[in-house]
Amino acid sequence: MAAEHHAQRLIRAGAILLPAGLLIGIAIPHFAVPRLALSAHVLALMQATLLMVLGLLWQKLRLTLGQSRLSSGLAIYGFYGAWLATLLAGLWGAGNSMLPMSAGGARGSVSQELVIRVLLMSAALSQIAVAAMVLWGLRGNPVQNDEKSRLSPEP
Repeated sequence: MAAEHHAQRLIRAGAILLPAGLLIGIAIPHFAVPRLALSAHVLALMQATLLMVLGLLWQKLRLTLGQSRLSSGLAIYGFYGAWLATLLAGLWGAGNSMLPMSAGGARGSVSQELVIRVLLMSAALSQIAVAAMVLWGLRGNPVQNDEKSRLSPEP
């Protein structure tokens, strides 16, 4: 039951991020750094898709309740955090310290650059942890599960 709740939460988070990414696509010319707005647009679409796919996969993972809760929360934070950092960088005209290819020469205040750095670094660590937990949750031999179901008596 908990895995269903966490799966639904991931799908919902992806479904919310998808239209947000589409709306950013419309507003790209109005950003301080349009190249970062384009990055935020593409990132939102990719990460929304991945969140929804993770939600569909979630119930197949062999995770404890705590692992499922932590990993689903980290997934949402990691994907939204990276998107938010890129979005803020585009709005602020900042981000050169962490996103030099997209930001070009756009450099914000020290505090803006720090916010972007903290969001991107923590989001990256969250995403790595989620990837590790998904790999951990996929452990086991699916053939064994099929054999068990064939060996169990049918009603």
